[in-house]
Amino acid sequence: MRTFELTYPHSLNLEDIPKTVAAIGFFDGIHIGHQQVINAAIQEAKTRDVESAVISFHPHPSVVLRKDHPSVKYITPMKEKQEILQKLGVDRLYIITFNQELSQLSPQEFIDHFIIGLNIKHLIAGFDYTFGYKGNGNMTNIEEYTRREFTHSTIPKVMYGQEKVSSTRIRNLLNTGFVDEANVLLGRPFRIDGIVIKGDQRGRELGYPTANIKVNPIAIIPKPGVYAVKALYKNEVYEGMANIGTNPTFTAERTDLSVEVNLFDYNNDLYGEELIVEWHKYIREEEKFASAQSLIDQMALDEKNIRAFFSGKS
Repeated sequence: MRTFELTYPHSLNLEDIPKTVAAIGFFDGIHIGHQQVINAAIQEAKTRDVESAVISFHPHPSVVLRKDHPSVKYITPMKEKQEILQKLGVDRLYIITFNQELSQLSPQEFIDHFIIGLNIKHLIAGFDYTFGYKGNGNMTNIEEYTRREFTHSTIPKVMYGQEKVSSTRIRNLLNTGFVDEANVLLGRPFRIDGIVIKGDQRGRELGYPTANIKVNPIAIIPKPGVYAVKALYKNEVYEGMANIGTNPTFTAERTDLSVEVNLFDYNNDLYGEELIVEWHKYIREEEKFASAQSLIDQMALDEKNIRAFFSGKS
């Protein structure tokens, strides 16, 4: 997959760009609804014997358009988004910088520059996709802007239970600890990756050595607490337990969250290594214990419960 980072106005020449079928959207999370849009583009591209593309944006439009929204925590930061799209089989990824200038483009200006101007011959989007100034362009009126240069199709709303599948719904599930439900909507386990850094090494003293993960600051972190997780390291998968929190038993004044993972049946040094952590089940809230031994006893119980969960016996 080739990736192109574009800022308005981009400098790509139409003659150098192959005809493509493109899926367009922000696609944070690339959940099962997004996957229908993207897979439809891939299949249509195969039918037409042309390349497939995804057109996405960065940063999230709310960062630019809402003064009260200076930052966004992403379900899939760009590196992970690229990895998922590559696995899906996308040929080209266009990442358009969302800034004030882009937000001021009329629907026609946007279409001329980023659809017709990128040699898109068929465009696929979700039913609620909008484009151009104040979102005045949408999949209902898009025919007004095509100049007969491309065709288009719309993917209807994807439901799970009684609600629409959406990035907002997944974000809310992660914020309340329902990672197992979020995983159903994502179509895969929610994951966080980061580099293992030196912590206070208290876990080792307690008999439960932990890998302290330095998480990408723009990545969403689930609700504080103890979780059943799997860690991917050097093509191996390890079951384990993770704690998100402030370690109140020992650091009562701390406010910043740490992400610590204890891998079952693994004892080697991981400092400086990248770890991918998959989040499978919320186990309990983080607690302040009266003593170190009380914490050790609880961690032994957590390990027993999590091993039973992964073996299907819980």
